[in-house]
Amino acid sequence: MKAVSYSSFGSPSSVLNVLDIEKPKPKANEVLVKLYFSGVNPSDAKARAGGRPGVSNPPFDRIIPHSDGSGIIVEVGKNISSKRRNERVWIWNGAWNRAFGTAAEYICLPADQAVKMPSSMSFEHGACLGIPGLTAAQLICMQSNIEEKTIFISGGNGAVGHLAIQLAKYRGAQIIATARADKVKKLKDLGADFVLDYADPGLDKKVLECAPNGVDYAVEVEFGENINVIPKIMRAMGTVSIYGSGKNMNPQFPFGEYLFKSLTLNMILVYLMPTPLRKRLIKIIHDAYVKHALFPSIDSIYELGDCAKAHEQVMKPGRNGTVLLKID
Repeated sequence: MKAVSYSSFGSPSSVLNVLDIEKPKPKANEVLVKLYFSGVNPSDAKARAGGRPGVSNPPFDRIIPHSDGSGIIVEVGKNISSKRRNERVWIWNGAWNRAFGTAAEYICLPADQAVKMPSSMSFEHGACLGIPGLTAAQLICMQSNIEEKTIFISGGNGAVGHLAIQLAKYRGAQIIATARADKVKKLKDLGADFVLDYADPGLDKKVLECAPNGVDYAVEVEFGENINVIPKIMRAMGTVSIYGSGKNMNPQFPFGEYLFKSLTLNMILVYLMPTPLRKRLIKIIHDAYVKHALFPSIDSIYELGDCAKAHEQVMKPGRNGTVLLKID
């Protein structure tokens, strides 16, 4: 089978190569999926570049990147029902703690990591759900009741942010989102009640004009950049869920401002999601999709051989959703 791989850290054009390797065979409790699309995430590009904290060398001799994808089950291992053959599925954690991810024609992985798609779901959309979809669902749906509450969503145009807006609207929240100035109409069409320029030096004041009593819940993609804004816009005893801080991984923390509002901080890492929560969130995602309340945006689609270009694209600011590789 054809696959993209790397064996050392570096720039995408210098380390990513297409090669032919033997098609894997499913072991007990595994399925073999013929992949149609592979989802490319910033975390994939950072891992390939050696940007993961505490990791100085690739964890395997050869790595096929990417955790997300979609396709059809073509073979099952021992203990897996033959009824799963020909099942349309999307993939999660394809490359988490594993050498071979979804940037290939086939992938073998535990059967639970191949999720049966609703009949109305496209393969393109299925490949968007592993990291972006489940992260957005965890950010929004871990709050038991957000109906009529005010949610602040940072980076609303991102692969996670635009899905979080849709899920928050689906659950009845009032939404204040930030984005580039030219994304206002798009995010309002997705369900945001207010869209503010994330670069506005008076952002905190603009948020409080929209929510005079403060924000009940905040979703933050650039915690280090916004660390001083957050306590200014939150109501007392509000909650902040953080899933990124790529521009500033070591911010200086204004402890007193957080303390005297008694703010709760949640760190979200989708790879470590407990199984019961993941199953619950998958159901929520599927229900929202079937009801046309969730529609993933796709920024661009590249051929397998253009994986290096896809890695470059996924790290560019202002993307309009998920970057995909077309496998078949």
